[in-house]
Amino acid sequence: MTYKVKISPEAELDLDEAYHWYESQVNQLGSEFIRVVDENLTAIQQNPLAYPVVYNKIHRKLLPRFPYGLFYVIQDDIIFVLACFHVKRDPKQWQRRF
Repeated sequence: MTYKVKISPEAELDLDEAYHWYESQVNQLGSEFIRVVDENLTAIQQNPLAYPVVYNKIHRKLLPRFPYGLFYVIQDDIIFVLACFHVKRDPKQWQRRF
């Protein structure tokens, strides 16, 4: 099955915030962060059930090199990315979204 990936507006804001933070730390690190996110979205798209359910039906894919996780649900042939959160944050922050 071919899955489509949809990114929620909240997740887009998460990604934008992380991008700008990394870019302010080291030139091009924000771009590297987005490249890693894109690679991991492709991995999720190819095998969405490979990553653990961490809350209700929400899966999490941890990003290599960066302390972030992509949180998503699967509905039919669509993967909805709900959040991209720093893994050291209080889990209640992302759980409140759902």
